[in-house]
Amino acid sequence: MKKVGLTLFSFVLFFVFSGGSVFASQIDLRKAVDEVVGTPYEWGGTTTSGFDCSGFILYIFNQYETKLPRTSSAQSKIGTKVEKNDLRPGDLVFFNTNGKGVSHAGIYVGDGKFAHSSSSKGVRISELSETYYAKRYVTARRVVSGENYAEMIKDDHASEDDSQVLGE
Repeated sequence: MKKVGLTLFSFVLFFVFSGGSVFASQIDLRKAVDEVVGTPYEWGGTTTSGFDCSGFILYIFNQYETKLPRTSSAQSKIGTKVEKNDLRPGDLVFFNTNGKGVSHAGIYVGDGKFAHSSSSKGVRISELSETYYAKRYVTARRVVSGENYAEMIKDDHASEDDSQVLGE
């Protein structure tokens, strides 16, 4: 009986908080990313003075009260696996850039693009279809849902697919 009540409560909360309404004062994902595009790469960096790829992800997700592991390899093992054709803004995407497993990560921002901190160009937005990344793509993980996901996106950035997820 308790388990059914808790499950029903969780279900109700999911739909209440994922209904697409977002308070005007909340930061949306694209704005948060745009504010740090151009920040230089810094190995081990987690601040606006410089980011490595996983430090950039931590910085963005901390704004949505989502705690993640420090390294891209560890980040690639949490959340729910997402197929490439099912990506939505906020999903994490992972790459093998050194031939030894997951070594680079970014945040999917929609329209086939992801934000990341490139070791050569700093924080930028790239296409998943770029040859370099397409050849090195490993997996994607969804680490945000419900209320935190609703906070992460706004209607003016949501695609039709996002609207379906949000129940609009």
